[in-house]
Amino acid sequence: MTESQESGAGQGGRGPSGQVAVALDDTDREIVAELRRDGRLSVRALAERLHVSRATAYSRLERLHRDRVITGYAAQVDPDKLGLTTAANVSVSIEQGVWREVLDALAQLPGVQRVAMVGADFDMLVEVRVRDNQELRDVVLSRIQAVPGVRATRTWLIFEEWRGTPG
Repeated sequence: MTESQESGAGQGGRGPSGQVAVALDDTDREIVAELRRDGRLSVRALAERLHVSRATAYSRLERLHRDRVITGYAAQVDPDKLGLTTAANVSVSIEQGVWREVLDALAQLPGVQRVAMVGADFDMLVEVRVRDNQELRDVVLSRIQAVPGVRATRTWLIFEEWRGTPG
């Protein structure tokens, strides 16, 4: 398997955003995997886990940041414990030629966790997390459907979720 295939890049080594895939070796992939498992690892702990020097771990990490392979760090939270107990996927059909504007508007809405452009019978898939069904109704019917360019929505309530382990 080639580097671009392993990184999920499309034809010509280009990823979904048209960027050229960065060449990564096994050590780079191990660094990324370890940080996906625990983003709070110190450089020292990272070096120990990978059996490399701290200088090597630090320089590799700096390059991964510079090349935007690693774009940031975030806390993984339990949405239920934050009070966001209702989750849904909302498909959105839009008018032709307005996807950028709709994407920008959806990304600003409260409760919207993720927006994906898809190749399906609809144009976008929106993940929504809110406190309850009334808030979900408000987000879908009053906010998403009010975005200029949105033609139709369809909502799938999520009853239970399972996530794989990162890496």
